[in-house]
Amino acid sequence: MKKLQLLTNIEEAYDELRYKTSWPTQKQVVKSALLVMIASAIIALIILIMDQVVDHLMHFIYSF
Repeated sequence: MKKLQLLTNIEEAYDELRYKTSWPTQKQVVKSALLVMIASAIIALIILIMDQVVDHLMHFIYSF
């Protein structure tokens, strides 16, 4: 009985993915990927700047 339910669930999941899901176009995927890469680079740059500021601040404090 459980095996039959599992097969039914798998079949329903496949049908939903195949017929009811709207998949993005290649252009949309590329646009989204570029947006994520640019955002990641900006966040990495902000973290780098914050790290450098804290590093210089710590060197200044420890120099006393």
